[in-house]
Amino acid sequence: MSLFKARDWWATTLGNGEEFDQGCLCVADVDNSGSGYDKIVVGSYMGMLRIFSPHPSKPGEPAEADSQLLEVHLKEPVIQVEVGKFVSCSELLHLAVLHPRRLSVYAVSGTSGNIEHGVQYQLRLVYEHNLQRAACNMTYGPFGGVTGHHFICIQSMDGMLMFFEQESYAFGRFLPGFLLPGPLCYCARTDTFITVSSARQVECYRYETLAVATDADTRQDSDQQSKISGKRLQADWTLVLGEQAIDICVPTFSPSACSIFVLGERNLYCLKDNGQIRFMKKLEYNPSCFLPYASIAEGTTNILMGNHNNMLLVYQDVMLKWAAQLSNVPVAVRLANLKGLVVTLSSEGHLQCSYMGTDPSFFTAPRVDAREVNYDEVDTEMRTLQKIIREATRTQGRTEQRAGTKIFWIVCVRTQHGYVGLTANALLSAGAGSQVVVAFSAFLNGRYPPADLGGDVALSYSCPTGVPRVAQCRFTLPLRIVCCPSPPLKNSKYKITLDTNKPPVSLHEVFPGTATTTLSDKEGNALAFQFITGTRVSVMASKTSQRYRIQSESFEDIWLVAKELVQRFELHFAKMGVKDFRNSFAGPIPLSEYFETVDHHFELRVNAEKYQDLLSERAVQFRAIQRRLLTRFKDKTPAPLQNLDTLMEGTYRQIIALADAAEENRAILHQAFARLRSATHLIILLVSLWQGLSSDQTAILEATLLPLLQDTPQLGWEESVDAAVSHLLRTCLSRSSKDQATSLSTSQLSIPKDITRLKKHITLLCDRLGKGGRLSLSSEANTPTPVMMPGAECLPVALVEYLHSGTLFKRMHCLGNHLQHNFFSSTDPLGAPLT
Repeated sequence: MSLFKARDWWATTLGNGEEFDQGCLCVADVDNSGSGYDKIVVGSYMGMLRIFSPHPSKPGEPAEADSQLLEVHLKEPVIQVEVGKFVSCSELLHLAVLHPRRLSVYAVSGTSGNIEHGVQYQLRLVYEHNLQRAACNMTYGPFGGVTGHHFICIQSMDGMLMFFEQESYAFGRFLPGFLLPGPLCYCARTDTFITVSSARQVECYRYETLAVATDADTRQDSDQQSKISGKRLQADWTLVLGEQAIDICVPTFSPSACSIFVLGERNLYCLKDNGQIRFMKKLEYNPSCFLPYASIAEGTTNILMGNHNNMLLVYQDVMLKWAAQLSNVPVAVRLANLKGLVVTLSSEGHLQCSYMGTDPSFFTAPRVDAREVNYDEVDTEMRTLQKIIREATRTQGRTEQRAGTKIFWIVCVRTQHGYVGLTANALLSAGAGSQVVVAFSAFLNGRYPPADLGGDVALSYSCPTGVPRVAQCRFTLPLRIVCCPSPPLKNSKYKITLDTNKPPVSLHEVFPGTATTTLSDKEGNALAFQFITGTRVSVMASKTSQRYRIQSESFEDIWLVAKELVQRFELHFAKMGVKDFRNSFAGPIPLSEYFETVDHHFELRVNAEKYQDLLSERAVQFRAIQRRLLTRFKDKTPAPLQNLDTLMEGTYRQIIALADAAEENRAILHQAFARLRSATHLIILLVSLWQGLSSDQTAILEATLLPLLQDTPQLGWEESVDAAVSHLLRTCLSRSSKDQATSLSTSQLSIPKDITRLKKHITLLCDRLGKGGRLSLSSEANTPTPVMMPGAECLPVALVEYLHSGTLFKRMHCLGNHLQHNFFSSTDPLGAPLT
């Protein structure tokens, strides 16, 4: 045990139950404040990212709350954080965050406040790269001698070095003879990468060799195989250590001399840039982390080293200069530009800023008084304390009951602006019995009607007792926010007819504000709405029967009007006191019209994939031409270019044209998916009215046909719906127990070659519902069974959460992820032809 302790300057504990490692700590001026003081960036395996600007605190007192500038949950484990010049169009520092399957680059900025709360910090995503392989660690630097910017190299778990030139992916190379990943570091002076392989030897690879080398193995992806060409990859030099390395560091404080420090499990090595050993130090303890830094003495280097004995040691080359006791085992250590402070981080999340000092820690064991215990007095004291606790508990319960807050929501929407009114009957921040009005604006994303006009409002507040509360409310924007009154059309391409069990009513009464301005007759038998796209939707009421026809030139635009009509009918008859009112649809379900929308969406997805493949091919061709031109220019004996410059210019123009076409297709695809959602909502409404489905059954149908909020390149609507419908056909809508016993494939989904099978499955779903089938969470059709736990043949538990909560986002997100990872299949999940 050391006589001296590390003097605490600032300390805090991060989270509860979170885990950290050596790559989770970074110290730099990440917000580019120019104040000369660094910020501390910490990421955790639980996905939390925190940024601190520490201030000194008194001994024994907790750290001030304003020391934490930012806390963000990134929803994915943070493997490593680094700060550098990672954006091509900026000289500012940016934050790079490495996740297992993603590399994200953020800009951290602060906005000065006008009140006492000071500066507000924000984290803005600049760009990100989705990784095809699981990442282990990363390093960065001016690869290839580039000036003013930093490139990033990521080492995957299977031994591939992936190079990213800021916003673009450059190339990937497999390390020869790879088994397990080790620490990775970049040496800017020699433009080399140093790592320790599973053979327990230090290996050095030049960036130039990596750029022109081919892979030493055959484990490359098909989309990256064409990018890997050239000579066989070989190390520039190797050095056998005989032990596994914990970390590698190349200090940058001396540009004239280069030293490579390798921390082993029992030894510390200092190597020259050619692989020769400069010196080594045998350690008598288990090290946990280290950090070389500049020394005052010329020709020497200071080294901070932490070990598993809670010690922080300071070496000058091989000479021990200082030893201090820490409160925990550090897994990462950094030097901050904060008055020379040492920043340490433990695996449990103890973040500490300390400095070396001569404050000894003397501990004297207290004297033990050998006196007998009076058990009667102890028992009396215990009963008294328990009585006080019970009284305090009852008092707190009565206080919370009196302070119960009731929230009354009043949602009033005026054209493009919405007003949310809040009324409280208990003490909130605005006072008891007060009303608070919050105004917001609603705008359209594009020139097409949205698929949903609903929204959610959440209010978080604290009771007078300090107990946090959350109140939620869902509201619906009015139909007139996306359309306006219009003269009705007599004939249209698409028509649906809704029935009711009550005598016909005038549309004047159902649409009191709109019908008076759109009716062409005085009896209220017709009205129309014109959407922002120019299409019109007409509603016709029969004079003799209880039928209402909705027609339009666009099939998906019927959805919002049909939904509004059904809801207004229910509200109208409910006000009249009619309890047995019912809407219905006689059929048949317009699947052919619906499949036209599905075909259009799928065609755009196929086009997007084709554009992506063409862009990849042209990019590979462009880089190959660049490499050949570079070789020609570097040759001492000039050779003719052989029209390589013309070929490069033509390839560049092709890339720009393809990128523009892909961007245009993406915008059209986004609009097509919104129209597909509207058409799917209409089909769900018609099926529920056709078969009189309950709210639970309608929820199951909606979760099946609308599992995604948005298409992604990894998972699209077609394959998601096909797997979900197939699951229903094998469980609650199956015809035999043999179909129910068929297990579903767990392979990952991909975009199908065509959607013939999807159309067949949706048609079969409607057919079985029309023949008496009923949707349930049980694998047995038409049998009311309780919800089963995961592992049984039933729909996922995420769907059960939707039925209880009713929130759209939770249903989409949870169910989509569950389907993708558990029973989505790119092959026929039914395993047999459907009849």
